[in-house]
Amino acid sequence: MNDFQIFAKPVGSSCNLSCTYCYYLDKEPNDYGFGILRMSDELLENYIINHIEATNGDIVMFSWHGGEPLLAGIPFYRKALEFQNRFLPRGKRVLNGLQTNGTLLDKEWCQFLSGNGFFVGLTLDGPQKFHDQFRINNGGIGTFNQVLKGFHMLRQYGIIPEILCVVNSSNVEHPLLVYSFLRDLGPEYLTFLPLVNKDNEKESHNAVTADSVSSEAFGDFLIAIYEEWMYRDIGKIKIQVIEEALRTAFNQDHTLCIFKKECGGVPIVTHSGDVYSCDHYVDGDHFMGNLMNVPLQEMLNSDIQTDFGRKKRTMLPAICKSCPVLSMCNGECPKNRFITTPDGEFGLNYLCPGYRKFFTHLQPFVEEVRKNWLDQMR
Repeated sequence: MNDFQIFAKPVGSSCNLSCTYCYYLDKEPNDYGFGILRMSDELLENYIINHIEATNGDIVMFSWHGGEPLLAGIPFYRKALEFQNRFLPRGKRVLNGLQTNGTLLDKEWCQFLSGNGFFVGLTLDGPQKFHDQFRINNGGIGTFNQVLKGFHMLRQYGIIPEILCVVNSSNVEHPLLVYSFLRDLGPEYLTFLPLVNKDNEKESHNAVTADSVSSEAFGDFLIAIYEEWMYRDIGKIKIQVIEEALRTAFNQDHTLCIFKKECGGVPIVTHSGDVYSCDHYVDGDHFMGNLMNVPLQEMLNSDIQTDFGRKKRTMLPAICKSCPVLSMCNGECPKNRFITTPDGEFGLNYLCPGYRKFFTHLQPFVEEVRKNWLDQMR
């Protein structure tokens, strides 16, 4: 596999927060009463060697995720940088990205991240009344003030973090309030991640938890933000879902896995070295092996991973294949394909009505961009 991105989870699902909508807390053990489970130096070295060897391009991108990856500690990442520098072939370049809840950021962390060129993503769900509703610490207290402090501290040290906003049943009703708050912080990149957690305790196969976003409301949310962005912020802020839709204007492949025709390009490696197809599929059917026993390149090209990626395209419902905005969506993430089509076929994406509404609204803009680009090419 040439195009891949590993989500490395050096402390597994260990986290200093207890966000009520977190999907990863029960994916792997976070401790056994002895504190944080942390990737060993031996495994870290092995992983970095494998990752570099599996990368064909000139840029080797490492993505550190959690749980909360800052719990691994600065010495862990100093060791990672040491291994990267030691094993990186001449002519290649390493980039490091880290996704954090922001509550552990302090002067020492910001100096380290800034001094070593880390890209940082920060999760912030809008104004305090929305953020604190779900993003709470282990004592049940909202974390908004800590996150905002961490954000401003990153800015102070020259890092403009990408903001990831989880869109849930609460903040989805207030798109302009959420967007104007986040925009005023001065980010360059914004990502809106829809919360969809299937409720397996209910008999209905299409039931979701109460905090999940409704599909139609999510579509309206994105449309409202798009209109405001067009009016005030086009060329100033990049909104991931809009950027992905615009790639179709230039006949470019999507960069975001959920919109690709096939997935499988974002496996994870846990703190113990186990490798799975995706962090939404940490189970026996999607376990590919352990880094201490199987080369990463072999796992990336394994039948398990190839079949996993191909199924996204081959199991697309018939109604999707004739959809006018299929190229923008491609059925979105397989984890959300649990409702039936109007024809009774299982496997339609729960978010389909919302995405279809949004991408249809966006289509004239995409076509205009395409036309202007083709005119310039002539």
